[in-house]
Amino acid sequence: MRELSLDQLKTLIAIIDLGTFSAAAQALHLSQPTISLHIAELEQRFDTPLLVRGGRRVTATAAGLTLAEHGRKLLRDADEAIAAVGRQVAGVEGRVRLGASSGILVYQLPQVMETLGRQFPDIDVNVSITGSAETLQGLEQGTLDIGIVAMPQNPPKEISIRHWRTDPMMAFLPAAWQAPKIITPDWLADKPLIFNEPSTHMYRLTMEWFAAAGYAPRAKIELNYTEAMKSLVAASYGAAILPLDTPDPTRLQPMLQLRPLRPALPRHIGIAHRPLATLDGASRNFLAILEQFRQSPGSKKTLRTK
Repeated sequence: MRELSLDQLKTLIAIIDLGTFSAAAQALHLSQPTISLHIAELEQRFDTPLLVRGGRRVTATAAGLTLAEHGRKLLRDADEAIAAVGRQVAGVEGRVRLGASSGILVYQLPQVMETLGRQFPDIDVNVSITGSAETLQGLEQGTLDIGIVAMPQNPPKEISIRHWRTDPMMAFLPAAWQAPKIITPDWLADKPLIFNEPSTHMYRLTMEWFAAAGYAPRAKIELNYTEAMKSLVAASYGAAILPLDTPDPTRLQPMLQLRPLRPALPRHIGIAHRPLATLDGASRNFLAILEQFRQSPGSKKTLRTK
């Protein structure tokens, strides 16, 4: 037996409202046999008459009135769903699922979200705090729409990554330490260190920086939350190598010291997404907002040190 359909409900409601099968057929642009088939299928589905035939005007039975009442609600809900999807496809409304690290969430995304709110107030962004590997996995599996990931990466098939910004990695040192103006692996290798977790891209960057100078230091602690690492540095627990991603790094002083590295160590960040043709308008508009904040790969930040 066929299941209840919206077309059948439209037919029943049109007959009740207009009073005849022929008027309903004309209003719905259907043939009269199709109208009759819809009603027959509905009455077979509920095993009861829904219309009283025989007079000049067709009227509804009690069961027909009940079904029509609920049917009007279902049709309104369907119309609202179609309109909502249409607005999302057009890019003026919808939800975007974004994967990004905690550092990106704290420092870069607030400005992006503020601009998004001004230009597209009905687009919501659901942010998942994820590492780059997890973000790429989410994009591949379809649980995320856009990701902000460390570069370089070997993305899954059909996942595109393009450069978004480059931040210099800096030495974050306790304020009480006597430190040179430029930090080298030789000076830092024997100090107490706070590292990112080994699964992260920043851990690999840090270890490669030390390894190029012939060092393989061990950390006192490894964790994957940038602000917690900075707090430990400020508490004189150790030093960390982290990206300079805060808009105003001087606000961190005098709690800790920031020093540039030699050799310089850049951290590149990219925007990852599935093919544009598979993204809805809301996701494409959010990508356009991210593009407004794209930083040239050759641009540099400056920092005044104490």
